[in-house]
Amino acid sequence: MEVFQVLGNTLWACLFQVSTALHGILPYSVRERLLSALGIVTYVSLIPSAPPSFPSSGNGLWYTAPGTIWVQEFLPIGNGHLGAMLPGGTSQEVTQINIESLWSGGPFQDPSYNGGNHLPSQQSKIAGKMQNIREAIFSSPTGTIDNIDEIMTPGDTYGSYASAGHLVATLDSTGSVSNYARWLDMDEAVSRTTWSDGSTTFLRESFCSHPLQACVQYLNSTTSHVLPAVTYAYTVAGIDGLPAPNVTCLDDRTLSIRNYVSIPGMLYEILAQAQAPGGLVSCSAVSGASPPNATLTVLGASEVWISWVGETNYDMAAGNAAANYSFQGPDPHNNLVVLLSSANRTSYAEMLNGHIKDYTSLVAPFSLSLGQTPDLNTPTDQILAGYRTSVGDAYLEWVLFNYGRYLLASSARGTLPANLQGLWADGYSNPWGADSNINIQMNYWAAEMSNLDVTQSLFDYIENTWGPRGAYTAQVLYNISKGFVTHGEMNIFGHTGMKLGGNSAQWANYPESNAWMMIHAWDHFDHTNNVQWWKTQGWPLVKSVASFHLEKLIEDLHFNDSTLVTAPCNSPEQVPITLGCAHAQQLIWQLFNTIENGFEAAGDTDTAFLDAIISKRQQMDKGLRIGQWGQLQEWKVDMDLPDDTHRHLSHLIGLYPGYAIASYSPELQGGLIVNGTFMHYTKEQILNAAETSLFHRGIGRGPDADAGWEKVWRAAAWAQLANETEFYKELTHTIESNFAPNLFSLYTSDGIFQIDANLGYPAAVLNALLQAPDIANINIPLQVTLLPALPLTWSTGEMKGARIRGGITLDFAWNDGKPTTATFTVDQNVAGRERDVIVNYGGRVVAQFRSNGGYSQTVSSF
Repeated sequence: MEVFQVLGNTLWACLFQVSTALHGILPYSVRERLLSALGIVTYVSLIPSAPPSFPSSGNGLWYTAPGTIWVQEFLPIGNGHLGAMLPGGTSQEVTQINIESLWSGGPFQDPSYNGGNHLPSQQSKIAGKMQNIREAIFSSPTGTIDNIDEIMTPGDTYGSYASAGHLVATLDSTGSVSNYARWLDMDEAVSRTTWSDGSTTFLRESFCSHPLQACVQYLNSTTSHVLPAVTYAYTVAGIDGLPAPNVTCLDDRTLSIRNYVSIPGMLYEILAQAQAPGGLVSCSAVSGASPPNATLTVLGASEVWISWVGETNYDMAAGNAAANYSFQGPDPHNNLVVLLSSANRTSYAEMLNGHIKDYTSLVAPFSLSLGQTPDLNTPTDQILAGYRTSVGDAYLEWVLFNYGRYLLASSARGTLPANLQGLWADGYSNPWGADSNINIQMNYWAAEMSNLDVTQSLFDYIENTWGPRGAYTAQVLYNISKGFVTHGEMNIFGHTGMKLGGNSAQWANYPESNAWMMIHAWDHFDHTNNVQWWKTQGWPLVKSVASFHLEKLIEDLHFNDSTLVTAPCNSPEQVPITLGCAHAQQLIWQLFNTIENGFEAAGDTDTAFLDAIISKRQQMDKGLRIGQWGQLQEWKVDMDLPDDTHRHLSHLIGLYPGYAIASYSPELQGGLIVNGTFMHYTKEQILNAAETSLFHRGIGRGPDADAGWEKVWRAAAWAQLANETEFYKELTHTIESNFAPNLFSLYTSDGIFQIDANLGYPAAVLNALLQAPDIANINIPLQVTLLPALPLTWSTGEMKGARIRGGITLDFAWNDGKPTTATFTVDQNVAGRERDVIVNYGGRVVAQFRSNGGYSQTVSSF
């Protein structure tokens, strides 16, 4: 038996490596045919429609063959702490595993790692260089300079999120496979595979339970009382760079997998325990294996399941000066033993039901219908293959909306927030490290409005990894003793420095990243009125970030117009290094509004700070200028090019997801000097200029990228401008161009996975159906707009449980493209934050009310 196990694992490892190698050099269709010839895919499904237990609503993904390509075809499950990707195998299922904190690099790999920062002794020297850079920008005829390399630092041992290997489940069954189907049930957050082998039908179920902090894989036969022999093994084959693990028997039913992500590096452990009522479970060491290896074997069982827990010795709370920024916690073993014991105290049915109940309670408060008719006769990959831009398919668009919420719910409830790949990564070194760079904000765009309570780990992460070392960076790099700062790319080890790598200022020179993330802190409070959270976490974060930018703004000595600007700045991720970038100015203006609006609720008594914020907000350049070809300028210097199709919409941050453009107020933002002439723009002029810029930015297929996220952002921006034609064209273009058969969003056609388009997609859809953008002052009425950019494809629909600012829940429906009913219900406790609300549809006011606690109003006349 041991020889069979070793040979089986070796054969699988060879085929896995062949598959991985082919992935890198052959087109998808050619790879699929060749892998089939190798025997990796040998399944023919005769199932003419979705499996019987597939949700009748169509809320899921289903397929008629196993997956072979991780990024294209595997299906994701997760609970925030643990993730897994499932190909849907039959006699062998190779489950790829992730642990949220498993990273290479950082202080685990290099004890001298300091977050990419300068040494304290260099502070005065760096201050002098910073002053020289600013003077050079101000004195430059073009207001630009070539580089700021002298204040940047290399990103040595930055590290990467890493795969935690594979759990290999092998069923001793070698017959031909028929009636195959696999699916992801998004009503229950469970992945299932069914197939027939001769006269026997098998069912495999997999899920990751948040209450248990464990993942579970279950197998039974629906037509046989006893399963063939089942074995479980662990391997890191195909993950180049991950050391060979120690796999031993913790007891007769449990594998202990201990390894380091690198030598030296972070420790991780996985405990995997098999349960087989009525069967025999044994654990056997593989003879002669070095390092030690072991497998589990199950005999004579009618059903079997394996539960696994996993953890590292990373501790986010140890990312401060008191802990020497070590981020190192205890060996995870003892905690894992307790977790596994707790998880397996109940029956499988109780584990499954507990998981479903938890997941449903998270996602069910909100629901959306786009008038879709579920297609239960066509597998998901075939539906996608037939999808066309501007033609669309309400059913697939609805599935993608729910998929985005599913992915966020499955990846964001751990200790760390959803990263650039959510929770799922198959490599040792993943693109952009699968880190939390500038794109992390898009992950959470839809969270508040779609009533998905998953943001706590995001704020904990900012507090514990950005704040402590970010305060050091503020001091050493910017000579500012208040607040904290981060830049364009962040790992889990507090990499707050400005990362040098080629001409990296275009993306690394981004000290406004902290201000962007404070949009989420304010939005969370503004939607929930959770004063206790605001006082203890939200306000301290916002105040600290505002304190930094209060000191960083400087007088504009290039235009000499008495305004305050940022310098040096890059408009993410553009090359020019200049002053007064529109993106930075809009964000800081919004940040200062947050201070004024949130001051009273925070119970803060520092009125000198508030006065300073209000004073500098009045002085600062607002980042809103109309340029020579009618565009909204990206920089204070008018140097935009009409043919610039850059992937980012940085200067349109105030259109979406911000509000400096969307809720533009001539009284608060108007009045500026342009080429010696005093200008006072109207809101119409600003919105027209934003539209001009958006049009010239193209459809998200510029020479610098062809990413899904840039198209989703464009779709949301067009919706904000109430242009349903451009919104739907961009949204459908994203789906046709950038989504894989498993509906993962791809950065480019070469198969790089980035989850931000998946998670930003629901926000773009919501913005076409419901808008309630923030406002500069809470005393200004909140403008709510129903169906601002409704495409014809969604002419009938319904939304329930949507959340808007002020602690208001909205249920509304529409038919033939027009609202039929809209019910607004204000929370009982609004914490003294009552406001006036104006409801709009079709350019008309259809309702007005004051958001007093417990108030409810139904609008039925449109």
